[in-house]
Amino acid sequence: MMYEAYSGKPWSERGECLVIGVHDSAKLGPTAQAIDRALRGRLAALLKRGDFAGRAGESMLLAELPGSVGKRVLLIGTGTESQYQRRAWKRALTTAAAALARTRIRTAVLALEQPRAPAGKPELDEYTVARSSAEAIGAALYRINDLKTARRPRLPALSRIRIGPFSAGQRAQARRGLEDGAAIGASASLLRNLANLPGNRCTPRHLAATAAQVAGAHRRVRTRALNEAQIRRLKMGCLLAVTRGSAEPPRFIILEYRGGRRGAAPIVLVGKGVTFDSGGISLKDPAAMDEMKFDMCGAATVIAAVDLAARLQLRINLVALVPACENMPGGRAIKPGDIVASADGQTVEILNTDAEGRLILCDALHYARRYHPAALIDIATLTGACVIALGAHHTGIMANDDALAQELVAAGQRADDRAWQLPLTEEYAEQLKSNFADLANVAGRDGGAITAGAFLGKFTKGLKWAHLDIAGTAWLSGASKGATGRPLGLLADFLIRRARGQD
Repeated sequence: MMYEAYSGKPWSERGECLVIGVHDSAKLGPTAQAIDRALRGRLAALLKRGDFAGRAGESMLLAELPGSVGKRVLLIGTGTESQYQRRAWKRALTTAAAALARTRIRTAVLALEQPRAPAGKPELDEYTVARSSAEAIGAALYRINDLKTARRPRLPALSRIRIGPFSAGQRAQARRGLEDGAAIGASASLLRNLANLPGNRCTPRHLAATAAQVAGAHRRVRTRALNEAQIRRLKMGCLLAVTRGSAEPPRFIILEYRGGRRGAAPIVLVGKGVTFDSGGISLKDPAAMDEMKFDMCGAATVIAAVDLAARLQLRINLVALVPACENMPGGRAIKPGDIVASADGQTVEILNTDAEGRLILCDALHYARRYHPAALIDIATLTGACVIALGAHHTGIMANDDALAQELVAAGQRADDRAWQLPLTEEYAEQLKSNFADLANVAGRDGGAITAGAFLGKFTKGLKWAHLDIAGTAWLSGASKGATGRPLGLLADFLIRRARGQD
């Protein structure tokens, strides 16, 4: 998909279709009014007949209107004018992309009103408008990589979208926003394709092969995948304990992007890579167990983040670490009451084998120390407790560094990929005490998302570390089942601003 910024009059721009927003009760905003004047009032006259109400989510494709210079016109409902802010605008973008995809239109000119703050001023700068537009359109045009054998519908013909209008002075920042948004969209598709694969296709070895493909596509990326014997030599007893019940061999994947100054401390991302989580001996309820193929969304996110950094040639050093395995029951599987030793020497009593994500992450977090990271961030579909606390709306953030946590929260706010910081005080770590080992891997139901974070915190002392629990945000269930691509938007904003020295 090609994205272009324009600064001229929308009705004069090249394209087969002009996309116009219409508020509820068929009310036109300033941009749409200017277009209607160029169309000699034909649009207002059509709306007056009551064929299109402008409700949010509605669309109507019109044949050529007099004065539209050969263009079709796509009307998009934007809802109540007073509530037309960022969320309604993003919905309008998604509706437009979906409607265009149902046609054979190849090029379109978007002239949607930009969202307004309550005071009436523009809510977003031109960079954010452009980047968010490209991200939203890319997400809307994504097609799930299903394995159906029936004849597939034709792919959308849409190949070029012109977005604006921007003033001449805004176009440079708008172009940069479109470039960034297009790259984020491409990397998000990589993430979603990985996460949507079934567990028998997306194995630890498949994750390693995908990392190798990313490295092969980008000159500044290197990768290696450690096998079980090499993992054993690193004394990663917690990772090895989780994988014992599976016939599928584990991998410890290392991706390194070198875009910053030589010797500069990297940002290290750690992604949970449980390619299927049965719960082990502490077997999960069968209902929705198929969705446990998504338990590697953290791994997919950090692989996609390296791909994104390389696409944008960000001036940072970035490392992604992925402990990848399956969690299965079996004759060799770990049992409740077993005690294992982590890579840093701490012993862990396994009270619940379904609390496996923190076990594989703790060994990876210890491995990250060798990089002396500027920041260490782990991303994991870690706890159902986080879903209970925050639902599917916010990613949970816990950290031993409030400045890093708030930097990530702010990135999520800017990227429409919101997160919420949860407390991580010493009381939660005290719940992990064990009579038989240095700590237990669970601490009961109360504060379950936070005690999981507290467990990881035991392995990050002295580092600037944050934990992102994406159990509620990484995928959707029901009729829309599939990976969402989150929290790549949040991470993209964080990495871009770090690389470009923005506050």
